[in-house]
Amino acid sequence: MSRRRPITPFGWAIKQRLAEKKLTQQEFCELHDIPPYRLSNMIHGTRLTRRYRIQVERLLELPPDNHRP
Repeated sequence: MSRRRPITPFGWAIKQRLAEKKLTQQEFCELHDIPPYRLSNMIHGTRLTRRYRIQVERLLELPPDNHRP
């Protein structure tokens, strides 16, 4: 049984934009100096940090995720 949380709607939006830009999560993180575990946490909704969430929203041109504090 997997302990991973399912991907959140915000996480799916991130994955969709990365696919459109033909980037892997790893490549995106390396390009923008984001720790890979932080991006993974955002995708699964486990631990969100405002700093990286705002940066990812801006870089991927996503609407602000107003569902999280």
